[in-house]
Amino acid sequence: MVNESGLLHVNDKSFTEEVLNADLPVLVDSWATWCGPCRSISPIVEELAKEFTGKVKVTKINVDENPATPSQYGVRGIPTLILFKGGKILDQVTGAVPKARLIAMVQKAL
Repeated sequence: MVNESGLLHVNDKSFTEEVLNADLPVLVDSWATWCGPCRSISPIVEELAKEFTGKVKVTKINVDENPATPSQYGVRGIPTLILFKGGKILDQVTGAVPKARLIAMVQKAL
């Protein structure tokens, strides 16, 4: 379900359809409610969702509620942001990085 900021929340069941089979590049933010750095980067991820509307799909997956998918992609720390294009990993970053780093990452897929 897409929220008002343009973010799409995915889960283990919807991941293949929404991320791997997507027509657009997809940025996936792996996060948890208890994670301080996740909360600090969340507004930046929401800004990216708005700025890249129609060019990149921006999604979030809660690692506590959906452990299978992050485990499958080797997520060991959060926040981890993975950029997919054509169902393949194009880039990945872990930690609360600056917005400029995420923009540069997303632009690789455009």
